[in-house]
Amino acid sequence: MSVQAQNRRITVPQIKAHKGGEPVVCLTCYHAHTARLLDSHVDLMLVGDSLGMVMHGLETTLGVTLEMMITHGKAVMRGSKHALVVIDMPFGSYEESPAVAFRNAARVIQETGATAVKLEGGARMAQTIHYLTQRGIPVMGHIGLTPQAVNVTGGFRTTGRTEAEWPALEADAQAVAEAGAFAVVLEGMAEPLAARITAQIAIPTIGIGASPACDGQVLVMEDMLGLNPNPPKFVRQYAQLGPQIEAAVTAYAADVRGRRFPGAENVYSMKKAL
Repeated sequence: MSVQAQNRRITVPQIKAHKGGEPVVCLTCYHAHTARLLDSHVDLMLVGDSLGMVMHGLETTLGVTLEMMITHGKAVMRGSKHALVVIDMPFGSYEESPAVAFRNAARVIQETGATAVKLEGGARMAQTIHYLTQRGIPVMGHIGLTPQAVNVTGGFRTTGRTEAEWPALEADAQAVAEAGAFAVVLEGMAEPLAARITAQIAIPTIGIGASPACDGQVLVMEDMLGLNPNPPKFVRQYAQLGPQIEAAVTAYAADVRGRRFPGAENVYSMKKAL
C-alpha cells in the first residue's frame, strides 16, 4: 500500500459502514498537538463545543461562539491527517433557519477544512439536516441529553428513564437518520432505549453515557485522561494526568525558587564554548 493511501483521511461512507460492525472510536479534540497523538488511534475526532468548559472555563456550552469553534477546528486539522474531523455547530448558529445553518456550516467547512458538522436536536432539526446534506455538508446528529438545551431541561439529566419517554426519542432518532445524517450521538440515555434505537436506525449510533450496544463511543478527552476533577459518572478514566501535572509543576516551582533553573546550565556551557 502506498504512503498516500495510508495517509488518506477517513470518509463519511467509511464511518457509515461501521453500522453493526467494528465500533467507531471517537474522542473530542481541541488542539493540534493532541490531534497528532490521537490521529492514528481513532476513527473520528470531534471538535466539541465542550471546549467552552474544558478550554475556556465556561459553566455551559452556551457561551461558545462560531469563531471559537473555527479556531479550534483549524488547530485540530493542522494536527491530524487520518481521522475524520467533525466540528460542533455552537448554540445560536443553526437554529434560526436551514439557510442560516447552511451559511454558518459552510463557513466552518471552508475555514477549517473539516469534513462534517454536528448539531443538536431530533425531529425539530430534521429539515435543517436535510437542507445541509443536500448541499454537500455532512451532518452528525445529537439526541438525548442535549447540553445546548440545558436552560430548558433544567440541568443535565439522563433521558429515557421511563418508557413513556421512549416514543419521542425513537422518533427523533428516526427523523435524524431519514434526514440524511451519517451518524448520531446518543448522550445520557438509558441503556435499554439506546440499544433499541441502535437496532432501529440504519446509521451508526455513537454513545456517550448511553449503551455498549451503540455502534461506537465518544468521550471528552480531558475526562478520559483524568484532567477533570469531577468527571461524569459514566466515564472510565484511563489515566490520571491531573495529579501528574500538578506534581511536575510543584517540582519545577521548587527548582526555580531554589535557583536551579532547568536548562540554564546548558546555556552557560554554550556561552563558555563561544
